[in-house]
Amino acid sequence: MSGPDAPRSKDVRGGWRDGHCVVAPDKFKGSLTAPQVAAHIVTGLRRVRPDLPVVSMPVADGGDGTVDAVVESGFVRFQTSVAGPLGLPVAASFAMRGEAAVIELAEASGLRRLPIRPTFQTAMTATSYGTGELIRAAATRGARQVVLGLGGSACTDGGVGMMSALGVRFLDDHGRELPPGGAALSRLARIDASEMLQVPVIVASDVDNPLLGPRGAAHIYGPQKGARSSDIDELEWGLARLASIVERDLGADVADRPGAGAAGGVGYAALAFLGATVRPGIELILELMSFTEQIEGARLVITGEGSLDPQTLHGKAPVGVARAAAGATVPVVAVAGQRSLTGEQLRRAHIEQAYALTDLEPDPEVCMANAGPLLERLAGEIAGAWLGASAHA
Repeated sequence: MSGPDAPRSKDVRGGWRDGHCVVAPDKFKGSLTAPQVAAHIVTGLRRVRPDLPVVSMPVADGGDGTVDAVVESGFVRFQTSVAGPLGLPVAASFAMRGEAAVIELAEASGLRRLPIRPTFQTAMTATSYGTGELIRAAATRGARQVVLGLGGSACTDGGVGMMSALGVRFLDDHGRELPPGGAALSRLARIDASEMLQVPVIVASDVDNPLLGPRGAAHIYGPQKGARSSDIDELEWGLARLASIVERDLGADVADRPGAGAAGGVGYAALAFLGATVRPGIELILELMSFTEQIEGARLVITGEGSLDPQTLHGKAPVGVARAAAGATVPVVAVAGQRSLTGEQLRRAHIEQAYALTDLEPDPEVCMANAGPLLERLAGEIAGAWLGASAHA
């Protein structure tokens, strides 16, 4: 849209720019999915500026919601039945466009797929087998490259389940295949990878933890999966045994690589067996979604997530979106359920201003229950402040 009546907003450099608004939020965990967040923001913007050109691009950082985000940007969703973290069948999705597939570990092997609350038993026996089944299903459909998002894992099995689904055999000293889960890894004696399905993998993860040690998969992430102190020691021993046998039988020494500890060691398996590379999740997802092309000529980008806090600054989706927009000199504002970042912290992250639901409603529980309508009100405020309109939402 052009001409004197076209909607305009003030550029951070002091000029005026015509163009569209890009809405690129992550999920509000426990409340709204990323597509739902984006839809409410668009509704609020258009309530104030019905003529506003808007591009909706919900995003993710490789964890929960990654498949939903790329489907919104044009990937095709496929659903199949795979083994959940305890071996029970679950319906899980992956996405493809051309020969590229996006697979989200949480779809098959995530904590949200546990049929019960995490306990020490589930921590010791949960498997990543279903994630391997998703990779195999994508390869069967013609995938020649897999983007594997790691996050929300229920398992600490070093990725042995995933690799078992891809044809690798993990054997004890009697030649029997190990049962599922991290507890069994201490009995590993030999690995047979002769029938392994090779698929090029890029791991989308912001986790830089190694496989082992005080910052490793068992110690850092075991407790949130239900593991007790003694269980963590057992899982650590099993992962160390796995690393030793992998180095002996495959010649791969990657346990100390950043990201090896992601998703209970699934990152390690991707590195050691599949020769994967690890890239920041949001950076990779934005690339797949052609985000740079979508913000060309934009006047404003609106991003956000449930909580803008110090963790946001360590590779979370809003900062990745803001960094990409800064490269195109497009201003960025953020929405959140709540925020604890200072204005200076936000500006250093290339976020000009943040709007929180708790600015409108101080009770966090009420905010979660009414997140959609409150987001629409915030979007109206953003329209008034940034898009040359008078908000009346």
